[in-house]
Amino acid sequence: MYKILLVDDDPVILEDNRTYFCAKGYEVICTKTAETAEEVILSNALDCVILDVDLPGESGFSLCEKVRMKTGLPIVFLSGYTEEESRIHGLSVGGDDYVCKPYSLQELELRVRARIRAGRAAQPPGPLVYGSFSVHPASCSASCGSKSTDFSSYEFDVLYFLARHPGEIFTPDQIYDSVWKAPVNKGQKSLQVIMGRIRRKLYEICPEHDYIQTKRYKGYLFVPPEEADFRL
Repeated sequence: MYKILLVDDDPVILEDNRTYFCAKGYEVICTKTAETAEEVILSNALDCVILDVDLPGESGFSLCEKVRMKTGLPIVFLSGYTEEESRIHGLSVGGDDYVCKPYSLQELELRVRARIRAGRAAQPPGPLVYGSFSVHPASCSASCGSKSTDFSSYEFDVLYFLARHPGEIFTPDQIYDSVWKAPVNKGQKSLQVIMGRIRRKLYEICPEHDYIQTKRYKGYLFVPPEEADFRL
């Protein structure tokens, strides 16, 4: 089934939504702040985020705008702000839908399911194949022989970009500019974390080869096995 993130600072709403979606077969992660939500999005392969607008600290609008620079993950706003201006703002910063409180849990679930299906219906690029190693955009995963691993949207965007340019070295600012259209000074540390996670996951399925390598003072590159034939 689908894996979703619920972000709301109201514990009653959070628990009600969690209980309902779990009963429908969803795998659910819950958090109460935008800061924690961003960490979850960074480290998990999610299908959708249900995001409250009025959060402590950073707002849901701000989080959505930040995440939108990096991933096409469906985001459904859940808000007590019913004014047309708020709904328009939510959609303008990258939200896929806007549901006003109070709301029907059944309708919310149907909207979430529709957004997930719409996102999956878009034709993703074909897989990249290097011998027995493959990178799969349709599922944000990679496989090596009979083993496979999933990536979060953040992680996969970086892996796919590097894998499309085997042997080319990219600095962190080039990666940010090419993958997320964002300046490097907003996330140097985050990129290092992402690279570490990508390497760890690839090592679990391909311990015999280091696909993502670092050139000191230069940047990162994807290195396929020398004997591998590349094909799309």
